[in-house]
Amino acid sequence: MRNLIIIAGLCAAFTSCDKLDQQPEATISRDAIFGSERGIELYTNSFYDNLPDGNSIFRIDEMADYSARNTVPDFIRPGVFTPRQSSGWSWTALRNVNYFLENISTSPLPQDVKDHYTGLARFFRAWFYYDKVKRFGEVPWIGKTMNVDDPSLFNKRDSRQLVMDSVLADINFACDKLRATQENSRSSINKMVANAVKSRICLFEGTFRKYHDYSGGLAEGLGSTSQTWLQEAATAAETVMAQGGYSLNTAGGADKAYRQLFISNAPVANEIILSAVADATLNVLNDANWWWTSATYGARVSLTRTFVNTYLKLDGTPFTETPGYQTMPFAEEVKNRDLRLKQTIRSGDYKRINGGVTEAAPPVFSYTYTGYQPIKWTLDDTYFDGGTRNTNSISIIRYAEVLLNYAEAKAELGTLTDDDWNKTIGALRRRAGITGNTAMKPVIVDTYLQSNYFPGIADAALLEIRRERGIELVFEGLRFNDLVRWKKGELLEMSWNGFYVSNLNQAIDLNEDGKADVLFYKGTAPAPIAGVTFINVSDIINGTANPQRLSGDTQGEINWLNNIPRKWENKNYLYPIPENDLLMNPALGQNPGW
Repeated sequence: MRNLIIIAGLCAAFTSCDKLDQQPEATISRDAIFGSERGIELYTNSFYDNLPDGNSIFRIDEMADYSARNTVPDFIRPGVFTPRQSSGWSWTALRNVNYFLENISTSPLPQDVKDHYTGLARFFRAWFYYDKVKRFGEVPWIGKTMNVDDPSLFNKRDSRQLVMDSVLADINFACDKLRATQENSRSSINKMVANAVKSRICLFEGTFRKYHDYSGGLAEGLGSTSQTWLQEAATAAETVMAQGGYSLNTAGGADKAYRQLFISNAPVANEIILSAVADATLNVLNDANWWWTSATYGARVSLTRTFVNTYLKLDGTPFTETPGYQTMPFAEEVKNRDLRLKQTIRSGDYKRINGGVTEAAPPVFSYTYTGYQPIKWTLDDTYFDGGTRNTNSISIIRYAEVLLNYAEAKAELGTLTDDDWNKTIGALRRRAGITGNTAMKPVIVDTYLQSNYFPGIADAALLEIRRERGIELVFEGLRFNDLVRWKKGELLEMSWNGFYVSNLNQAIDLNEDGKADVLFYKGTAPAPIAGVTFINVSDIINGTANPQRLSGDTQGEINWLNNIPRKWENKNYLYPIPENDLLMNPALGQNPGW
């Protein structure tokens, strides 16, 4: 782990200088830092604070089209979210990077050393601005340090094209100059990390420009440049594929290899490219179990049935082609499916350890609203369920995403081949136990996927790549931005539906272990049954509309919180500039619709 205490002290030595007449302190600080590689390394350690921590990664997808949760996010409730609630307009991290870039050139160290650390700084500046553009669109490009009296602080925002071209220049420099050295902790930035992140950035920008280039759109006039960005994404991903030495994890077999990536203490180094590493000895932990199992602490996120229906059968055919799938009970619908499903939600023979005793663990309705309860990030011992105790490392980017970025960029470019498909989507599906339709790109459109998610897409291969991206990367914090770049924000209006209930007042055994788990009823509850959770799905309870009902009168899918309006508008593709920041600098202007 990096010595952040030392670097904090060094940073304080020079960032405390606001006036140019304080030369002695600033000069000493610069000499101490830029006079040796150790000093430079310690300084650049501070940049890593700008990477997301584990908790923020696995919580991001609480606002996604496949996520049913305890409340409807204010961001998609009509008239609720305003610039007063917005956040994220912070520039402290950028000043730290720019100060470094202004001073590294004067270092007496060899050019290759300076190039590496300059590449590191420019990687983090690219990361910083990519986050800002995703959130706010046009932002000011600041390539220097500024003091509080600098008139540039009150500049207007620069164009998206200028800012993102500058981001591309930064990430390209990083890809070219960073060292290739890798270490198994997967916590340091190197040449392959830069290329992997570049594939993410360029895919986002290329598809954003393609799907938002219309009259009044957020990328109007930029659609003609989308191909350049998509080609950059494909090239960066291909570099990682050819030179990175990564591979999909297959240890433990198809029914364990996928989930192992998310519950391992040490990053699974053959697939994880960059990770938020946990270390119990340094008390660097996360609270994944607490957040994903608590009835009160987290958002109680569960998958929706519409999304679960997109998991293929093991033979590679759509589950929704199965006769009677609409009324299939939970215990049956999870069988013979893409093995990532059982490694993402509680189902079948899933078990947990409670006080040293291994027990069957079906979905628990004190947590889940839909029945599809996630396990992707949770450790199986209930010891971890309360507090910040988790020791599993949380991946920031992994090889599977690079494969998906490559496949999608190639498909959008119209150059995806059967070989491309086989080594990307095909490889991911084979890892998940799928035996059919993995070698050649598909030509037949899945009408369920198309009609429910992407009615504007007629390319069968692109549809399947989007299916695969949703399933492979579920709950990894990428879905909202995928919807934004595809211009599919309206998917956040989808109903939050759960598994099918065939009868009221009938106890259901969800995991077929011979013990009933849940019973749905209306009106007066039946006599209690040991170990069974009773769920009242009456339309009205104590004079108030019940948020948890069935789609039919006495049978149907569970419906959760569909009585609360959700509305996506074009303005939601960008967050508003926070009110206080706009008041300080009116020249920024507000984003459309806010």
